[in-house]
Amino acid sequence: MKIKSIHIYSHDGQRRDLQFRLDGINIITGRSSTGKSALSEIIEYCMGRSTFNVPEGVIRDKVAWFAVIYQFSQEQVLIAKPTPNAGNSSGSTVMLRRGAQLAVPTFEELKVSSDDDAVVALLSRLLGIPENKTDVAIEHSRASYDANIKHTYYYLFQKQGIVANKDQLLYRQNEQFQPQAIRDTLPILLGVSSSLRYELEGKLRTAQRDLRLNAKLLEQARDAIDTSQQKGIGLFSEAKTVGIITQADQNVGADSVVDALRTALQWKPTSTPEDDGFRISSLEEELVQMRKERRAIQTKIDAARQFSKRAVGFQSEAAEQKDRLSSIKALPKNSQTGEWQWPFCEVNLAMASPIAQVLISELASLEAEMDIVAGQRPKLEAYLGEQQGKVQLLVDTIKSKEMELSAAIATNEVIAQMGTRNNAAARVVGRISLFLENLVPNEELAARETEQRRLKFKVEELEKKIGADDSNERLTSILNNISAQMSHYIRAFEAEFSEFPSRFDLTHLTVVIDRPDRPVPMSRTGGGENHLAYHLAALLALHHFAARNNRPIPQFLLIDQPTQVYFPSEKVYKEADGSVQKTEADADLVAVRRLFELLLEFTQKDVPGFQIIVTEHANLRDQWFQDALVEQPWSKPPALVPENWPVPSDASSELRR
Repeated sequence: MKIKSIHIYSHDGQRRDLQFRLDGINIITGRSSTGKSALSEIIEYCMGRSTFNVPEGVIRDKVAWFAVIYQFSQEQVLIAKPTPNAGNSSGSTVMLRRGAQLAVPTFEELKVSSDDDAVVALLSRLLGIPENKTDVAIEHSRASYDANIKHTYYYLFQKQGIVANKDQLLYRQNEQFQPQAIRDTLPILLGVSSSLRYELEGKLRTAQRDLRLNAKLLEQARDAIDTSQQKGIGLFSEAKTVGIITQADQNVGADSVVDALRTALQWKPTSTPEDDGFRISSLEEELVQMRKERRAIQTKIDAARQFSKRAVGFQSEAAEQKDRLSSIKALPKNSQTGEWQWPFCEVNLAMASPIAQVLISELASLEAEMDIVAGQRPKLEAYLGEQQGKVQLLVDTIKSKEMELSAAIATNEVIAQMGTRNNAAARVVGRISLFLENLVPNEELAARETEQRRLKFKVEELEKKIGADDSNERLTSILNNISAQMSHYIRAFEAEFSEFPSRFDLTHLTVVIDRPDRPVPMSRTGGGENHLAYHLAALLALHHFAARNNRPIPQFLLIDQPTQVYFPSEKVYKEADGSVQKTEADADLVAVRRLFELLLEFTQKDVPGFQIIVTEHANLRDQWFQDALVEQPWSKPPALVPENWPVPSDASSELRR
């Protein structure tokens, strides 16, 4: 996709045509305020962007319609859009035409027939952008979107304020959400991410969100059941205190508490004796006994652990002694009988020694003791496990009894306040009824646990499928190739740090120089000439890869006023006015010539047929430069908008006000 021509129409039907060469470099030079910088805004406006960024003034007042003819390999597409009405900053209505060879329409033929959405869809399809979906997590404020022609704008325009900006590499990079859009869509444009991967990533994000939500619900269900069990025990104790629970039901286990509470709902007021405090005393006595038992068991555990610690020390020491004897092979065993031998005994050396008998006896005793210790260890560990289980059971029972005691004391206080046991019982029955109504059933917990296992398995399966995709490795490889080409162009520009490799940093959207001691991002480099070199090197390298690998990025680049960095000041640069003489008098001619020669070489050798459009104040007398001029240097007149074009009456009144 390239720019064949730009056309603007006056309010009275006149037309101004600007023709471009499809291959090679196109240069438009001239004075300030002649409309050069507006060309990129017109092209973008007619590529499907609704925002109208053409500067206020002559162009907006005198131009009624803008049109651009885009050249594709097999056809041409004309997109014409009217200037937004006064006071409006956007316009989305268009006239759309397609054909092998399109004639430029007359003013009378300009009729709205479509809108920007259709333009974006058509250009994206003709460009070959694959079907894709960039999903955004639901908690983010950004909406999900498709990568389309709009996501190539970043690499097509280097406008006046960007081309040498050390803090901004790409067009629109400084706008909200745009940096993330660049990171999301560039892999698609470079052929890394497929629609299948994005579909899987979208499903994974949904599954992960469902897993997190179900985990919270599962935790709430577990907490509710734990809380319900504690509350149920308390209500059970209150029910026993006020006489709702019969004597036969008073020894139910923790698991049967809910069933016992359900029977309590059948309670009817009866004549019952007042509580004499016996149950509270009984609970307190039970707690005292349980705590004594817990302390006794804990004492046994501590003693067993101390014994185990000493046994381990003995075994370690004994093993060390045995190893010492074995290491010098002082007491070898008889291979046939398995008995220990004393090498200096009478049998072996015709000498009898009592030392031999003592050592053999000592070693045998040592081995026997070690066998005893080793044999006792499993029993000791089993004993410790059994005692620790008893302690834990007692701790849980004590906790339940403490809750019963607390509830019983509170209930007796309520009985005292309410006057009769029946009044207190009725109150407890009401609380039991409310508790049972809000009780979380175990079935819900089981369902949540089952759903948690299912979602966890689903997430793992999706992660495996995505993990099998080598997109990250391929993206790294592509960026390495782009970075290598970028380093080549930086050396050609003779920029600072050109002796070191550089890379395109997609995460931070900048150029980074990899010095041996530390990386240097573009923002920490100095000199407008260097910043210009880094900008153009990055864009040329990216287009070089896209063109060589048939990626869906338009094959044109518009650069606005790049040589401004080669003049002493902005004032001197603007005074050049497209004049060869002023350019030669004030500019760094070597650098200016090197810049345009590199751009020309790019369109002729690196990417043959690539289109570069440069708007400038500088001018060179070299014939190849003069051949690249689209028109003679713009002054007033000539310029983009002819001076004799009328301003409509409403615009005139606006100007007079």
